[in-house]
Amino acid sequence: MSDATTTRDLDSMCAIPGTPLADARAGIDACVHCGFCLQSCPTYLALEDENDSPRGRIVLMRGLVEGSLGLDDSDVRTHLDRCLGCRACETACPSGVPYGHLLEAARATLLERRPLALVARLILGVFANRVLLALAMSAGRMMRATRLPRVLGRLPGRAGFSMAMLASTEPAVGERDYPIAQGGRERVAILEGCVMQGLYAHVNRATDRTLRMNGYRVEPAAGQRCCGALHAHAGEADTARRLARENIAAFEQSGVDFIAVNAAGCGAMMKEYGQLLAGDPQWAERARVMSARVRDVSELLAVAGPAEGAPISQRVTYDAPCHLLHAQRVALPPMQLLRAIPGLDPVPLVDSDQCCGSAGIYNLVEPGTSDAVLAPKLRHISDTSADLVATGNPGCLMQIGAGMRQAGMKQRGVHPVELLDLSYALKSDAVVQ
Repeated sequence: MSDATTTRDLDSMCAIPGTPLADARAGIDACVHCGFCLQSCPTYLALEDENDSPRGRIVLMRGLVEGSLGLDDSDVRTHLDRCLGCRACETACPSGVPYGHLLEAARATLLERRPLALVARLILGVFANRVLLALAMSAGRMMRATRLPRVLGRLPGRAGFSMAMLASTEPAVGERDYPIAQGGRERVAILEGCVMQGLYAHVNRATDRTLRMNGYRVEPAAGQRCCGALHAHAGEADTARRLARENIAAFEQSGVDFIAVNAAGCGAMMKEYGQLLAGDPQWAERARVMSARVRDVSELLAVAGPAEGAPISQRVTYDAPCHLLHAQRVALPPMQLLRAIPGLDPVPLVDSDQCCGSAGIYNLVEPGTSDAVLAPKLRHISDTSADLVATGNPGCLMQIGAGMRQAGMKQRGVHPVELLDLSYALKSDAVVQ
């Protein structure tokens, strides 16, 4: 394309002007179709279809923009819906193609023509509504307390897998409180999160204690909402922006230096609020400033040390959440955290950088492909003979945890901060004794 090509020329060459995908055309043009992304793509490896690879999906996106494919083409929607959005292709791409943003733009454009499937609309509607979300999480906790999910999770099919997912949210290691002196480091607010606060509150408490043990001053941030990641990934950009604005206001009011996030998908979304709201003159700068303060909890703990606790004699393998490794490009801090725990034996996991198949609500709306992506992950975990699988995202914990339960494996999933927290608790017990 000539340098003299004007915006008007581009518009005249575009079949869908004014749409999110048309606005993201520069990202499509950055793809040189080299194929480096293919072996990093879990759906391409599982389905062996070029249309289910990043390169193939970008060709489909280009077809929509140029008009050779229509927005009502069911095959286009099928292949774009099958994408996990893991963004492993971005790590492999030598041209810097912003694939994750292209996918969101494509889905938002398709959404203008046809709504999401009913199950997806229901789930996203619940997460966007405070009352419905609170009721759903409360019902989940009550069901979990009956221990029925442990039994029902052995059943085949999606219902059994869902129950196994719920059973997997039970704490895998013991939890106890311990005295912590007030630190002198920066002030930090913790993103409570939807699933984290609803089903993994023990991880939020461990996050609070480990941050304070490493000198941070943890402050509340009232008025938090869902981060909007699920909505953005599904193409519901307007809902994602609304939730982002509410979170920005909440964390601004807290006046903290950093925002600690213990869910990889949420952290990736919040670090990109600046881009999400770039077109909003009232919120763009506020979003950029807040995004710059977001840190994964492992990043903050690694900067602080982390402080050493008591020994834990367990073999643990680490599975890297996609939105921590590929979207946030945070690789070393979680391993630094685990290696700081005396007695812990970290064992490598083959293809730990590959997606587990969770991807937000993907395992609920695309169960067949999700299972196909999960299968090799479970085989590799079994080969480690580890006692625990550490990963820093609730969807991954539930997906891998459910898979291990249904496969009859002995391993259990755990968030890295839970292990550090247990180490600190054991050290406190030893001091008291």
